[in-house]
Amino acid sequence: MIYEICTDRLLLRQWQDSDYAPFAKISSNAEVMQYFPKILNRQESDELADKIRTLIAENGWGLWAVELLETQEFIGCIGMHAQPTKFDFSPCIEIGWRLDPQFWNHGYATEGAEACLRFAFEELYFQEIVAFTSKNNIASQKVMEKLGMTFSHDFLHPDLDDTHPLREEKLYRIQKQDFKF
Repeated sequence: MIYEICTDRLLLRQWQDSDYAPFAKISSNAEVMQYFPKILNRQESDELADKIRTLIAENGWGLWAVELLETQEFIGCIGMHAQPTKFDFSPCIEIGWRLDPQFWNHGYATEGAEACLRFAFEELYFQEIVAFTSKNNIASQKVMEKLGMTFSHDFLHPDLDDTHPLREEKLYRIQKQDFKF
């Protein structure tokens, strides 16, 4: 079963072929990708979307495509991803988002992520969700704090070398008992 989540303004759903082109546009935008390791070309973006789509098909949940209910327009992705071994705080379930900049500052990331947390705790019975970002990504850190997540610690991203400007990351956590249902 593939789950969908509906909020007042958003539908978090399985990916469709029509989502690939706008996702590639988002993933090639320097402003969007400034806190990701690199800008993605169309092939890399499509491969990532394929991987996300497959994980949702296998698990029923993941980094869902986000559709604006009012217009049925794809605006990015919000959801969760298992990180079984990569980090010193693994295994963990990570929550994240990537939205088209024209939809920033409307509360969509917070709204969608809050719905994901509710789903994770109520339906999947997860006990903790983490989020992390570059130490310089203040906007995402503010979303994490709005979600009720608390700063845990700084860490060095294991996929990035010592000279990479995004290597220093901040980890946030939320426990099921601390989530405001």
